[in-house]
Parts: sequence; structure tokens; C-alpha cells
Amino acid sequence: MKYKRIFIVVMDSVGIGTCPDSKNFGDDGAYTIQHIALWGHGINLPTLESLGYGKIARIYGLKEDNESIGYYGKMQELSRGKDTMTGHWEMMGIETITPFKTFTETGFPKELIDELEEKTGRKVIGNYAASGTEIIEKLGEEQRKTGALIVYTSADPVLQIAADENVIPLSELYKDCKIAREITMKEEWKVGRIIARPYIVNPDGSYHRTTNRHDYAVTPPHTTLNTLQENGYKVISVGKISDIFNASGADEGNHIDSNHDGMLKTTEIVKHNDFNGLCFVNLVDFDALYGHRRDPKGYYDSMVEFDQDLKVLIENLKEDDLLMITADHGNDPTWHGTDHTREYVPILAYSKSMKSSASLGIRSTFADLGQTVIDNFNLKKQEIGESFLKDLK
Repeated sequence: MKYKRIFIVVMDSVGIGTCPDSKNFGDDGAYTIQHIALWGHGINLPTLESLGYGKIARIYGLKEDNESIGYYGKMQELSRGKDTMTGHWEMMGIETITPFKTFTETGFPKELIDELEEKTGRKVIGNYAASGTEIIEKLGEEQRKTGALIVYTSADPVLQIAADENVIPLSELYKDCKIAREITMKEEWKVGRIIARPYIVNPDGSYHRTTNRHDYAVTPPHTTLNTLQENGYKVISVGKISDIFNASGADEGNHIDSNHDGMLKTTEIVKHNDFNGLCFVNLVDFDALYGHRRDPKGYYDSMVEFDQDLKVLIENLKEDDLLMITADHGNDPTWHGTDHTREYVPILAYSKSMKSSASLGIRSTFADLGQTVIDNFNLKKQEIGESFLKDLK
């Protein structure tokens, strides 16, 4: 065992440029971080820059030739998809060959909606692809009058149910989402996640989505997380990691209200939790609040805030800790539509015990990340991925 604790932080959707198969997804030219930097006429990310972020690809405002304190590279996704679950599962050793179902163009089939209405006892309104903020603005008043469920989807393989917390109690919303999860386990309707999207109406009549979101995912096959857990190593999840893996392989889950809150909680774990194993962190605001809403300013500001929080986290690392930073896909806020973008993702690796810095090159799968974790704890190799542990010196 080289490192006692490993921390993986996923900057959800912060892609680092077009990869060879981006054209197959309609994303040739997408470049999330660079387009955010260009929007702001340059971006200042001194902590990420010190880890070699500017050496991976061109990012306006970051130096390419500075000395770095860690290892840096980028990874290409092997799986057939560009959604959150597919990306995270691949990090932990699962190649998704058959993508989850999407209903972007058609909405969900009448048979599915009829069954959902029958089993929940509530009428369904909506049932089309939409931005979550836009659909509650359009249908929120009807929901308050009728008590109907607002059902919608996106370009992702998801079924989302939005509900005013003062009309449909959280407990009922969660129950209805579990019903939807059962219904959509049928192969022809099998989406990756059911997402509860509660909101409230502000005194001025505007809408505000609360932090009581909850995801109901398909349970993945055996992953790196399960291997760690079965061998007595602790697995701590921060953010929606537990939801993405349907609580499989996680000993402890930590709900977060924002990226900043997630970094604060992760830093507290770094400082006070003397465990042996993995802490897996997802920071979803980049994706949910700024990528899908095509908000380059919000994305830009969130990256700057993250960089400052990252500095504090790094300062508190111990000598036998390993920190790895990556992403799960892209979501270029300057791109067409509101969908994720198929891009390379970064891999940055740092420990205070490192004596050198170098490139990790271009990795052929996200699973290299999980394989490195497995290698560190001397456990049975997973089916895909190549460890880069030996390169970290």
C-alpha cells in the first residue's frame, strides 16, 4: 500500500476538449474549460495550474510551461455514452456497451405514463424534454391547482419528477420516484436514473429548486467500490456518488448543498477522518447549474471558487494521502442545445510525498483511475483499465 487514503474529486462536466469520437456524438469542437476561459478573456486557476492543468490542453489564462507539483494527463471514455452514470461507472471499472434509454425526442410512452399515474394516484403533466427551471415555471401553477406530477426528461437517460414541496410532500415525491424506478426497470424503458426535483415558490412568485434532490439509479455490476468494501477498506461518498452507484459499495454518504459545501465537507474529512480507503466526491453544480443552463458566467465563477477551495483542501492533506481530480464528461455552456458533450476529461494526481512531476499521457479509459486505486491496495485487478500507480513518484 503506497497511500493510506485516496481522494477522488469529480468536477462534474468539466471536460477538457474534443476527443477522437466526439463527432459521433455531434460534439466535434466542444471544449468546456477552454470556452469558459475564452468567455472570461482568460481564467485564473492558480491551484489547478500548479497541478499541471494548463499542460494537458490549451486553457486561456493558464501557463503551459510552468513547473507543476503533481502528475497530469487526460482520459478518453471507452463506454458508449456521455452521461453521469456511464462516466462514473467506468471510473470504477464498468464499461457500458449498451447505452441507457433516452426519450428526448418523444417523451415517455403512454403505457409508462399510464402505469405511473395508476400506481401513484396522481395525473402526470409535461412529459417532454425540458430544462428543469423552465418546466416548473411553465407548469408550476397547474401543479398547484391540480396536484399533478410534473414529469420531464432531457438528453440524458433520466426521468425527472418535479414537485412543489408545499403541494406534494417530500416523502410522497420520493415514494413516487421509487414507483417510477420500478416501472422503468423494464428493458424497453430502462433509463439510468429517476430524479426527484423538489422546489418551492418564493414570496415574489419565482421558483427555487431546493437541495432535497434525490436520485434513484440502477445498481451497477460489481465495481472498484465493492472490491474495496469487501476487503475491509472504507468507502466514503460525498455529493451524489452514493446515488450514482445506488448506494452500492459506499459505507458512508455525505449530502451537500453546493460545490463549496462539498469541498468544505471533504476538507473536514481530510482533517478529521483517519480512515484507510477511498473518499469519492462529486461536485454537481458545474453541470446542473451552469452547463445545462448554458451559463458561462456561472460556470466561470464556480471554477474560480473551486480553485480556491482546492487550495485549502491540499494544504490539509497528509503525506500518505493521494488526491486525484477528474471529470465524468463535458457540458460546454457555449455549445448548442443543453446536453452533455463528449470530451476528454482531465486526470490530475498529487501527494505531498511526491518527489517529481510528469505527464500521464492520454489514457484510453476512465477505468485507469479505479485500477490505480485497486493497485494501491494490492487487490484483484478489475477487467478494464491500466494502473498508473507506478508512475507516481
